[in-house]
Amino acid sequence: MAKQLSSTFAMSTQLAANAARFGLFYAVNRAMDAQARRLGQRPAYKPKRAVPSERDLMASLGQLFVADADAVGRGLYAAAESDPDGMSGIVARLREMFVEFPQALARRDAADADSVRLESGADGLPDYYVQDFHFQGGGYLSERSARIYDVQVESLFYGAAQAMRRAALRFVAEAIAGRDQRRLSLLDVACGTGRLLRDARLAWPAMGLTGLDLSPAYLGEARRHMRSLRSVSFVEANAEAIPLPDASQDIVTSVFMFHELPPDVRRVSTPE
Repeated sequence: MAKQLSSTFAMSTQLAANAARFGLFYAVNRAMDAQARRLGQRPAYKPKRAVPSERDLMASLGQLFVADADAVGRGLYAAAESDPDGMSGIVARLREMFVEFPQALARRDAADADSVRLESGADGLPDYYVQDFHFQGGGYLSERSARIYDVQVESLFYGAAQAMRRAALRFVAEAIAGRDQRRLSLLDVACGTGRLLRDARLAWPAMGLTGLDLSPAYLGEARRHMRSLRSVSFVEANAEAIPLPDASQDIVTSVFMFHELPPDVRRVSTPE
């Protein structure tokens, strides 16, 4: 009975946290829409194919949040922690995001995605990478981009980005069930700011973790996010040619990377 109560409490707590996150970033998303309308830079977009209704999308988000909470309740992985920077850190990054937002809209309207080329380190990188993804200033190479990326993606997905990433943990948990985590290694390809790695470290404190990314700025943010936890190895490299020995990793994860890649690069970057 005590175990069942503990499981129910863990699930309920995680579900409440997911709901609170949704409420915060849903409000931020709507505020960004309002700001865009005030700036007169929100051209109407007409989908060429059928798209889910907002009701369908909200139902899917609800299912995602429940699945995340259920996994926590069943002990597959740890509950999501509060943001390491606290609410003050979230507010500071949101403020910076809103300052950057009009510039991003202007770049979008001008079809200008080249501000990244002014960043140090842009030379020698693949052409597909040297662009302002989603028209954010500095693409994936600027320190400001790295600072505000997490609140940007959470605002885009109504606070569901964390639960979307954590869905990968379910498959990791199933893959390592009954195995000694001290003897296992996980590589997160295009680890970005290290959010999945932090969740993995909280779930499996003794597992060997490696994060690979092409952006030194994002790797710097990932290192900061891993503070106070057992160390993680970070590799600055292209996923097209991962500089690690063959068969050196037991598990490979990747979140939000493949939709950014040209089709031919996706095939090269897919582990066999």
